[in-house]
Amino acid sequence: MENSSIPRKELETFATESYKIPLFDVQHYPVDSSYFIIQNRETYPVKDYISPHRRKFYKIFHMTSGTGILTVGLHRYEMGRNEIGFLHPDEIVSWQTTSKETGGHFCLIHPDFFGRDAEHVLQWLKQFPYFLPDKAVVQLQEDQSAAINGYFATMLREAQSDSDDSKQAIMLQLQLLLLESQRAGKNRIQTEVQESYGHIYKFLSLLESSFQVRDRNALTKLKTAAEFADELHVHPNYLNSLVKKHTGKTVRDHIQERLLHEAKSLLVHTDWGINEISDGLGFSGQAAFTSFFKKKENISPLAFRKTISNARIS
Repeated sequence: MENSSIPRKELETFATESYKIPLFDVQHYPVDSSYFIIQNRETYPVKDYISPHRRKFYKIFHMTSGTGILTVGLHRYEMGRNEIGFLHPDEIVSWQTTSKETGGHFCLIHPDFFGRDAEHVLQWLKQFPYFLPDKAVVQLQEDQSAAINGYFATMLREAQSDSDDSKQAIMLQLQLLLLESQRAGKNRIQTEVQESYGHIYKFLSLLESSFQVRDRNALTKLKTAAEFADELHVHPNYLNSLVKKHTGKTVRDHIQERLLHEAKSLLVHTDWGINEISDGLGFSGQAAFTSFFKKKENISPLAFRKTISNARIS
């Protein structure tokens, strides 16, 4: 292992210096999620979480009350009332609530939601300047915040309706929301994340980069906890203790959860055979993959695929 400036601290020292926060819930988005999800933060409060891998959704959330700490990549924002955040699918993010109050809305938008008839809105979303980790939060004036809250409320109402033109109404409100935010154009001052969170972020980034199964010829090389620690130039025990302290799970747990999530995604979103998925994920054979999946889900990979397929039809 190469020498590094990153210290190999004793556990007592680490526990003293580590920033004091509650455990982050490791949030995996369901592989069969709807393409557009919107909720009121008062009736659907956001718990402390860290998203351990890239998502397929753009996320926008607006705060009308309460406070919290948002981390996007290695950028940290202390958020409060009359602020709006923009989260790109490619960024690892975390959230910590720091108040009992929680008001506003949030929405998750999958690129496939737009379709051909709203391609121009998708392009605007992709090019929107505030989906960058160092510009992810915008401060709003009182009237701007009230207007954006109204756009969210209308989108929520339309999403719950069965009108034929509800999608069109949502698109109009979304464009108004983006325009109002762009006019506000003031970013929150960010602060640097703590070193300990930086190590967690780098581990999750490495973990994510290990799962780039895009076609049948792309094979995943499963790494051990020791191999991840070696790439980060830290002792395996230090990395494991750090990750366990802030997420409640070991490095090995995260590796297996990410492996399971990728397996589910391939079962749902591709027509690959079980043996092809097994090979792509680096298992020694189909039997080993099936055994791993059944141990985690109490169902075989093939039965899982059929269950999700039947649920979509019904």
